[in-house]
Amino acid sequence: MKSMILNALILLLLSSCDIPSGNHYTPPPEIRVVPSSDITQNKTVEIIESNTDTIVSETINTNRTRADELVGFAETLQGIPYKYGSTDPRIGFDCSGFISYVFNHFGISVPRSSIGFTHIEKEIKLREAKRGDIILFTGTDSTKRTVGHMGIITSDKGQSHEFIHSTSGKAFSVTKTPLNKYYQGRFVKVIRIFKDNEILVKNSGSK
Repeated sequence: MKSMILNALILLLLSSCDIPSGNHYTPPPEIRVVPSSDITQNKTVEIIESNTDTIVSETINTNRTRADELVGFAETLQGIPYKYGSTDPRIGFDCSGFISYVFNHFGISVPRSSIGFTHIEKEIKLREAKRGDIILFTGTDSTKRTVGHMGIITSDKGQSHEFIHSTSGKAFSVTKTPLNKYYQGRFVKVIRIFKDNEILVKNSGSK
């Protein structure tokens, strides 16, 4: 019984969003990626090994869902209130609860916590970000450089960066926010989950 309660408390802490990040695990430098044949439902698993730790890095299977399709659905959820620890649109979302709900709507399995996205998929440069890419931030204490908040990019490459997220800030809801100075200070990285965002669409007029 005690172990069940302890596990529940740990899960709740890991799902925290937009609150000061705690003493989360920080991977050691100079890690080595070793591909693995392990497959779990919608995830391809790679093992990242170091001298002291082993970290699981996952590739998300988006099936036939397109990035723009997912963003379009996420945008319909604007205004749903912030609710810590929740993935239920009837009562609200925390930041990772919102992300989980949006992806799960399309049958895509993703980590439940924001910190769980730390080693997911491919990191890209911010200037390359497109609709459907995931943007990761620290918690509100930006001196602790572990992931504690996240959103989905809604702007396209070449536009001013904007993302949709569930925030406990002033909006206290699912909302779109520009990548302003406050969030620039908390920025960790952008990751690309949707392979269709890698496809270069040729100009129809080109020869």
